[in-house]
Amino acid sequence: MKDRLLVPLLLVALAMPALTVRAQEMKVVSDTAVDGFQFPESVGCDPAGKAVYVSQFVSALKPADKDGKGRISKAGLDGKMIDPQFLPGPGDVLHKPKGVWVEGERLWVTDIDVVWVFDLQTRKGRKLDLPGAQFANDVAVKGGTLYVSDNRLDAVFVVQPADFLDTSQPPQVTQVARGASTNPNGIYPARDGSLLLAGMGDADQPRGLYALDADGKVTTLAADLGKLDGLYQAPDGNLLVTDWVSGTLFSWTRAAGRQTLATDFKGPADFCAMAGSDGLDLVVPDLIKGQLRLIRLR
Repeated sequence: MKDRLLVPLLLVALAMPALTVRAQEMKVVSDTAVDGFQFPESVGCDPAGKAVYVSQFVSALKPADKDGKGRISKAGLDGKMIDPQFLPGPGDVLHKPKGVWVEGERLWVTDIDVVWVFDLQTRKGRKLDLPGAQFANDVAVKGGTLYVSDNRLDAVFVVQPADFLDTSQPPQVTQVARGASTNPNGIYPARDGSLLLAGMGDADQPRGLYALDADGKVTTLAADLGKLDGLYQAPDGNLLVTDWVSGTLFSWTRAAGRQTLATDFKGPADFCAMAGSDGLDLVVPDLIKGQLRLIRLR
């Protein structure tokens, strides 16, 4: 009887609305800053490789300029520089690289109207045009599919396969959630199978948190929260988000709503997180201050 009940219960659990897990209250136990970065926009965590990868504009705070001066640096888990010019490799050019995603030996990064995939060992890269893109921002991989947010186009690009570095055929590129008024910036794969979106609004027209399902339907989780950037779902269900309007990192759950965790950011951008046995370690870039904030939560 127990085995017969397992599948129905599992199906019910998968059908439950997103983020119904009762999350624990999170608190900051340490918060340190590492300086020396040039307009850092995003960080990708690689705990297995004991490194983080930081996309930087380098030349100026002009996120749409194609000046060929952008780069991705490799730093240790403590934020200290290992290789300031890790990517791009010879012959490749980055302008204003933004969202970074690391998985296995691959690194994906957006750059205005394209998305790149790089091999972390050989540094070989391949660029893919995103037709119609206006401001490609964050990137995430889920189930072999690559997702790219575009907050100005108000859409999410879907790229299949995600790892197109060595494919003989060009990847398929489509759009979903076009014109849904989410202005998606940060994106992250939710544990329930949906794709979470953080809207890049502004003080006069704030955006919120949303869930995009497999059919392209967008559900609002929380409206009018601010000018949101980085996004992550913690193991306990908490959503962690950065907001430019308030200059904060905050957590959000259905039950507790918004709870401020860290303040005093000028440009809180797209961060990464690493879950451990004694807490959650975040690496949060401050685009304006030119630093990384290393924040531990419990």
